[in-house]
Amino acid sequence: MSLTPIASAYPATRLRRARATAWSRDMVRETSLSPANLIWPLFVTEGTGTEEPIASLPGVSRWSVDGIVERAREAVDLGIPCLALFPNTQADRRSDDGAEALNPDNLMCRAIRAIKDALGDSIGVLTDVALDPYTAHGQDGLIDKAGYVLNDATVEVLVGQSLNQARAGADIIAPSDMMDGRIGAIRVALEADGHHNVQIMSYAAKYASAFYGPFRDAVGSSGLLKGNKKGYQMDPANSDEALREVAMDIAEGADSVMVKPGMPYLDIASRVKQAFGVPVYAYMVSGEYAMIEALVAAGAGDRDAVVLESLLAFRRAGCSGVLTYHAAHAARLLARG
Repeated sequence: MSLTPIASAYPATRLRRARATAWSRDMVRETSLSPANLIWPLFVTEGTGTEEPIASLPGVSRWSVDGIVERAREAVDLGIPCLALFPNTQADRRSDDGAEALNPDNLMCRAIRAIKDALGDSIGVLTDVALDPYTAHGQDGLIDKAGYVLNDATVEVLVGQSLNQARAGADIIAPSDMMDGRIGAIRVALEADGHHNVQIMSYAAKYASAFYGPFRDAVGSSGLLKGNKKGYQMDPANSDEALREVAMDIAEGADSVMVKPGMPYLDIASRVKQAFGVPVYAYMVSGEYAMIEALVAAGAGDRDAVVLESLLAFRRAGCSGVLTYHAAHAARLLARG
């Protein structure tokens, strides 16, 4: 026999009773946040002992490979389980076909190997799979004479890029390109090459957003981009389409899925989690980070409180984890309790 709870009227029910003390609020808290829920995006650049602050991302820098290893050690100490790497490819190594993505000694592969040599399985390495850090035109794939991004030809290169990164030691391949069919092709290739435990975290619902500007500065593609990415990234007006994208990527072999951007798309993250029950991640993108930093710089908000509240919102929406440039800062705050 099931009993249906009966809602009592005020004053028999006072919802503020459970909020009256800190210990009581802790007892009834529905959502938790820990460093284990954070993934730290890091930008890799050439050189040794190099740190290049990114003007549009105050507090964020590009690091040479040795600096990336130090950030990885820092992440382990903070309890952050995974790093997400993005390369700033030198202009002379960019080309229309993005061939540098296939170079086994490119910046990304060197960073992967250095982290794994230093720390082994103490931390996970997630690698971006897309051609925009390598193309001279700034698009995520190969283009025809009209500038249209070619789907199937791009997928062939993405497969090679994925294998290149997996062979270097990547733990999670994260295709961010939004080409149709690339998850299935990458999964088949990883299996055939013996990378049975390399995960795929698919950017399954990546929107053609206005929030990516500082990121493009960070990877050096903002001044190169010709046109826009609306022909392959999703229309911000659509949500049902996101579920179709996620369903296809899961069927093709994705281990987890990502929604990008983050806070403006928490409704999408929530729908995906409810519909599929798979691990869902969201990317609190560069524009979101920059807005928080601008709020703080204007004296209009407390960074610590805003960061933790924002990250908690991702968790409440159903996200297993969040890619955030505030990861190290948030982990320190959480360690204080």
